[in-house]
Amino acid sequence: MRHAQNASDLIAFAVMKKKIRILIVEDEQAIREGLIDVLVYHGYAVDSAATGPEGLALARTGKFDLILLDIMLPGMDGYEICNRIRESDRDQPIIMLTAKTSDEEIVEGLKLGADDYVGKPFSIQQLVLRIEAVLRRSKAGIEHAKTIRLGNLEIDTDNLSGRNGAQEETFTKREIELLSYLAQHSERPVPREELLLKVWGYAKNLDIETRTVDIHIAKLRRKIEADPKTPKHLVTVRGAGYRLLSGD
Repeated sequence: MRHAQNASDLIAFAVMKKKIRILIVEDEQAIREGLIDVLVYHGYAVDSAATGPEGLALARTGKFDLILLDIMLPGMDGYEICNRIRESDRDQPIIMLTAKTSDEEIVEGLKLGADDYVGKPFSIQQLVLRIEAVLRRSKAGIEHAKTIRLGNLEIDTDNLSGRNGAQEETFTKREIELLSYLAQHSERPVPREELLLKVWGYAKNLDIETRTVDIHIAKLRRKIEADPKTPKHLVTVRGAGYRLLSGD
């Protein structure tokens, strides 16, 4: 009996010590090797790929807790990889590595379902903090109602899908978390900083430049609004934040 108990303790300990696995898809050798060294130093198990097809093949194994995905890759770019991952797995945490000044790259990556982006050149400290934030939110999740109703649109939060009559729409996990948090606090506008803290998991004192909230809001409006340019459900309250309204 004593041996059985010890074996059980060892198994539990092994599970607790299981390392978080990160996949780096980056073709520049110096950056790739530098990222591997930094993440291994911080206690992560790391695999890497230098081409798009190799990265997609590894990503599809489903064994990674997070994917760091460069955009410009030989054989297949990061947009295509992200899109193909999202076709089969809308929960996989993905951070895209992008040119810091390229708004188009940022918007396109987040439109395809990336959780966040990090601009090059990046601070190693900021990158690690962003990785920790995405991992923290992906594991914790946000409590949400089974259904969110916005006018004629009914959103099934468990299945990441919505229906408006015969029209169907799909959502990413992050989009559902964002809608759910706004729905929970629909009596007031929610500031952008609060969404970064509660939905993305960033620390209050983490000084970051990111448009991820604004781009996710724009993505959601295209899915839930009849006219995204004049939203009736996901509205901006000037100087205060965003508010979700359920009426027609």
